[in-house]
Amino acid sequence: MLHDPNQITLFPKLSEAQLQQLAEQGREVELAAGDIIFAQGDPTYHFYVVLEGQIRVTKKVGAEEKLLTIHEPGQFTGDISILTGQPSIATARATGKARVLEIKPEDFQRIIAECSEGGQLILAAMAGRAQEVEGQLRQQEKLAALGKLSAGLAHELNNPAAAGRRAAQQLREAVGNAQSRTFSLQEGNFSRDQQQLLTALQQEAMACKGPSLDPLAQSDREEALIDWLEQQGIDQGWQLAPTLIAAGVDEDRLHALAAQINTKDLAKALTWLEATLTVAGLVQEVEQSTARISELVRAIKAYSYMDQAPLQEMDLHQGLENTLTILQHKLKHGITIKREYDPTLPLICAYGSELNQVWTNLIDNAIAAMNAQGELTIRTARDLTDVLVEIADTGSGIPADIQSRIFEPFFTTKGVGEGSGLGLDIARRIVVQRHKGDIRVSSQPGNTCFQVRLPIQPPKDSR
Repeated sequence: MLHDPNQITLFPKLSEAQLQQLAEQGREVELAAGDIIFAQGDPTYHFYVVLEGQIRVTKKVGAEEKLLTIHEPGQFTGDISILTGQPSIATARATGKARVLEIKPEDFQRIIAECSEGGQLILAAMAGRAQEVEGQLRQQEKLAALGKLSAGLAHELNNPAAAGRRAAQQLREAVGNAQSRTFSLQEGNFSRDQQQLLTALQQEAMACKGPSLDPLAQSDREEALIDWLEQQGIDQGWQLAPTLIAAGVDEDRLHALAAQINTKDLAKALTWLEATLTVAGLVQEVEQSTARISELVRAIKAYSYMDQAPLQEMDLHQGLENTLTILQHKLKHGITIKREYDPTLPLICAYGSELNQVWTNLIDNAIAAMNAQGELTIRTARDLTDVLVEIADTGSGIPADIQSRIFEPFFTTKGVGEGSGLGLDIARRIVVQRHKGDIRVSSQPGNTCFQVRLPIQPPKDSR
């Protein structure tokens, strides 16, 4: 709920004289419980003074219906958008039976223009409420963005963690199996040359990563190897083939081995080879999983500039890459990333974590505009004393008639409750106010480009 050390400033009660003056400009309306007098997103709406009962004011942010305030008799409801002609940012409804004074927008504007005592009181309260709502929603926007990043990061961490745990569990069994196969191999009648040939094949398969095959190609090669093994008199080929093919060991590479080892011992040799390659594959999976976890942890530390000074020299490319890593869960299923980085781009003195919030908002908007399918282009260049970052997408574009408004607080092209309308406003404040830079947009269907210019030298006044 809205709060302020001086509540009377935000929620004053009008005097009898002020109420009488306003009554001459409006009409009384009886309300039943639940009646809505204006709704969030209404392009125009009336100004209301509560005469009896209570009016509950809420704002939908995402899936949450946020309570802003409850107006008592003598108080008024409405915000500064009545004067600016912008849509309502909230919804007002009666909590029970109520009676209100309804004043049309044009009449209300005339009251304010006359600069009466009541009009000045109302205008001051409206301005204070707008500032309070904006401050609260900015904080909520930051928390919501952090929640989205945390959810995505948790998802990205869960996959390699689960894979590593699964591989570690399988590794215990595989090591025991490989040991027993080794004992079996040692009991066979293998010459020194045969052992060296088998060991060389194993080392080659472990050193060289097997081909990346789609499921159909993998299945075809496994079937071919099973047929070859059956021709050699080995009937457990269905157990051996998946691991051997995954390691790049097919029938062509086994011909030399089969030529020097009899059928009985060949089965033992290939069983040992499959067991040791399974262990190697599981070890590699554990390594890759833990490496991915380390990469994500490193990225989130770098993204947030944890344990670092807020203002410092930074590499813009590193910040962009960290942001892409954090948003990977949204990018990996249908978006192609095109990087056009200027390798000569200098370091700049900036608030790194705040700039990463700018990149996050712009890239997240681009993903939404493309419906997670398309091409995201990120360009960087030097422009005299500034650096230029462009983030472009192949989405549906921003209509020309609203492009001039997209950086306004609370303005959004999304449906009610789908966005707060503060993401681009926050980006503008960080770029323009904190860094003394510039942000602008050009858009047409299939090509929307946000341009961010930042000074290379540190901002002198960033408050």
